[in-house]
Amino acid sequence: MYEQEKVKPYQGDKEKGKLVEEMFDNIAPAYDKLNHRLSWNIDKSWRNQAIQALQPYHPQVMLDIATGTGDFAILAAKMLKPQKLIGADISEGMMKIGKQKVAEQKLDHVISFMKEDCMNLSFADNTFDAITAAFGIRNFEHLDKGLSEMHRVLKKGGHLSIVELTTPVTFPMRQLFKIYSHTFLPFYGKLVSKDKSAYNYLTASIEAFPQGEKMMEIFKKAGFDDMRFKRLTFGICTMYIATK
Repeated sequence: MYEQEKVKPYQGDKEKGKLVEEMFDNIAPAYDKLNHRLSWNIDKSWRNQAIQALQPYHPQVMLDIATGTGDFAILAAKMLKPQKLIGADISEGMMKIGKQKVAEQKLDHVISFMKEDCMNLSFADNTFDAITAAFGIRNFEHLDKGLSEMHRVLKKGGHLSIVELTTPVTFPMRQLFKIYSHTFLPFYGKLVSKDKSAYNYLTASIEAFPQGEKMMEIFKKAGFDDMRFKRLTFGICTMYIATK
């Protein structure tokens, strides 16, 4: 078990997956506003780079894991122009907002949403040309199982592109990020979302999550090849690319 799997958003005996679903349903109305403001809108650049990494492969059937309110799926649909893109998430509250955004963007002929448990995806083996995930795998109840499921439903030669929040490794960003994530982030998160636990969990889950070279080992264990990572914005975020 990885340390991040022990970190839960709320107290109680429920499984982490159920608590994560409850948390995202609770904060869904404030999520987009908080996501962009807490990252100073840099999260948009991180998503952009992750999608650009897939452009040489022209994927036509895509899956966006932990799609949330659909920002990554919408960007992928615009930049990559796939024939079909499924946004999968455990939170109905988040996807409800995503569906509204997709309809407003007139992309509902390309993007659809499905409630899915990432530990046990309903899709057949070798279904997708590419799989994306933005700030979601950190919430997996079992990281190995979730990545193995992503590997299973990806076609041979298909590509995985992930961006995830990480802890900077160099001075002084490591120290500055720790101050920011332990003070302003939970304070502002509670102020806007009215859910203090959710944004304390965000900080704890980032700190506990394996990153960099350790994640390369975990991807390899799940069956992926040709793995690489790139730290973005002084290591606040990391992009991972892998191939089946």
